[in-house]
Formats: sequence, structure tokens, C-alpha cells
Amino acid sequence: MRKILFLPLFQMPSGHHRAADALIDSIQGSDQTITCKKVDFLSYWNEPLEKTIGNVYLKWISSLPKTYHWVYKRFMYEPKNPQNNMSIDYVQMLGFETKMLELLKEEKPDLIVCTHCFPSAIVSRLKRKNQIAVPAVNVYTDFFVNGIWGKDHIDLHLVNDETMKRFLVEKYDVDEEQISITGIPTSDEMVSLTTRFPSDKKHILVAGGSIGIGNILPYLRSIRENARYRYTVLCGKNDKLFKELESWNLSHIQPEGYIECREEMNRLYEQADAIITKPGGITISEALKKRLLIFVHSALPGQEQFNLNGLKEKKLIMELQNQPSENEIALILENEWRRKQIFSRMDDFLTSTESSAMNEIVKLMDTPAVLNMQPG
Repeated sequence: MRKILFLPLFQMPSGHHRAADALIDSIQGSDQTITCKKVDFLSYWNEPLEKTIGNVYLKWISSLPKTYHWVYKRFMYEPKNPQNNMSIDYVQMLGFETKMLELLKEEKPDLIVCTHCFPSAIVSRLKRKNQIAVPAVNVYTDFFVNGIWGKDHIDLHLVNDETMKRFLVEKYDVDEEQISITGIPTSDEMVSLTTRFPSDKKHILVAGGSIGIGNILPYLRSIRENARYRYTVLCGKNDKLFKELESWNLSHIQPEGYIECREEMNRLYEQADAIITKPGGITISEALKKRLLIFVHSALPGQEQFNLNGLKEKKLIMELQNQPSENEIALILENEWRRKQIFSRMDDFLTSTESSAMNEIVKLMDTPAVLNMQPG
């Protein structure tokens, strides 16, 4: 039995976990000789501290967004020395490398898949120092590559589009043969949409992310008394938002709590004409796959801001004003010519993929370099 170790970060629901879970389900469902395990490296390092760091992170991006964005841009998006993924050498100081070696010794994986930049950076450093030889894969869950990701000594880079591929080649001298355009992995339950049947009243999904962060309430209040569309609001873990919307008892605004079942999410996508959301990598990728018109109501500081910029450049999403109105949405939703243009760009983006992430990972598992590492 061959083993793949998946390394996201934090225990809270996130795109890093959803990408890992989607790949695990696909791989184990298609190849019975491979077993997969997912470990949150930060919890493995120090579980009580992981909870503290997670809480501080959420409070920081909510209460001091500009400060967080400055720190992210300065130390993660564009570090001083691109050849050294962590210019401040806190990795050794806090024992991250030692703990990663301990984890790998315990798990004995045949392949490492990183869905977050931090474990990737540590694995890359260990491989550079010849302390480990396990093949490693980066699965990028955003629409850009930040400076923390391990670049050298990573055997396979699974990117979203040609822009990311060229960036890795030109800035970090990554071999083109080690990069594949796969798109961000989404669950197999998210089946690509071919036809959407028209309904009397258009249906819009509203999403704030799986942890319920996003200031969409002012917009919902503006359509509380009268709305031309029907809305399903994905409240995630935001119980306060869910309870308030539920108390309104409106037929045109239906709240939903955190949805773990991907089949249920697929059903909601199938019924919708558009989505109002934040520019998180997984949600945007799912919406593109389902050919939903995508309206962005806000972006968290840091990675979502950079996602937003890239998506706007590709004209795949529409950014709403600070105080959006239904009329702003109707300008797109009710205009067949503009909708066709957007769907054409979506189709071009989706068809630019070279392979699936699952196929690329399984293919790497079957290479002589990986097979020769296995006992027996």
C-alpha cells in the first residue's frame, strides 16, 4: 500500500482543506493501492497554540484589515529574498523543521502534497538540505503564487493557469516539465454544468466563506422589503447572521448554515444563476465550473485581495460597489450579450487546463523515482 501525506494548515474550514479533501476522495476512489492521510501541521506542532493563532488570525483580518494586508504583502507575497522562502529564519528557531522531520518519520509517506504555502516551505528547505528525499507536490489554492511557497526541490507544481506557470518559470527558474495547469481541485461531486434551465425568478447564491466572514448584511437589508431575485445565503459558521436572516422569515431570502456535503452544494449551484461571494480560490473555482455569474461583494485582506486583482484582469468576475444594489447586478444578469461574453471567457479559462490534479499526482506516484523509494 502506497501512502500520500496531505499538509494543509489550521484546523478551521478553509480552501486548503477542501482542496486536500477533494483530492483524497478522488485518489482513494480511483486507486485502491494508495492510502491518503491529512495532517494539519500547525496542530501537530502545537495544538493549543494552533487554536490561539487561528483565533488571532481571524480577529486580525476582521479588525485591522489594512495592517494585515501590509504584513501579508511585505512578508508573504513579496519577500526580500525570493531564493530564500522565509527571509526571517524563524523556522529553525521555533523547531518547525525538527517537527516536520518527526512527522515524516512517523507517517513514512511515499509522497507529500502541500495545499498550504507554510508546510511547502519547510519541506522544500529540508529537501534542499538533503534531510529528506520524499517527492513533494505543491497544490496552489489561489490565483497567484506567494513568496512563501517552496519553489526549488518541489517535484511537481499544480497551478491554476498559464500566468502562474510563467511566473514560476521566469521568477523562480522552475522547470516547465515540473508544472502542470490543473486548476484548483474541487470535489468530484461538483459536476461541470452543461445546461441551466430558466426559471420565473432568477436565483442568486450569497456566500461569505466557510467561516462566515464577509460584510454582506447591508446588501441583504436593502432587499429585505422588496427584491426582484430569490436569494439563498450561505452563512457558513456565522450563527449570528443565520439567526438574523432566519428571524426575517422571508420567502425570497433563505439562510443556510455551514454545508459540509458537497452533493448539497452541487444542488444549490445547479439551481442558481449567479453567486455573490468573496474571491476565495475554491468557491470561485466551483462557481466557474458551474458557469455561474460571479459578483464579488468584498475581499479579505491578503490573498483574497490578490485573487480579486487577478480575476478582474481576466474579466471572470464583476466587483460590486461598496454599497451594491440589485440594479448593479441586473445590468449583467439581464443582459444576454454581456452574459455570453463572460461565459465565453469562463470556458476559455476552464479549457486551458492540461490535466486534472488527481491524474498528475497519481502519475507522479507511478514514476520510477517514487516507486524505487518504496520498500520491497
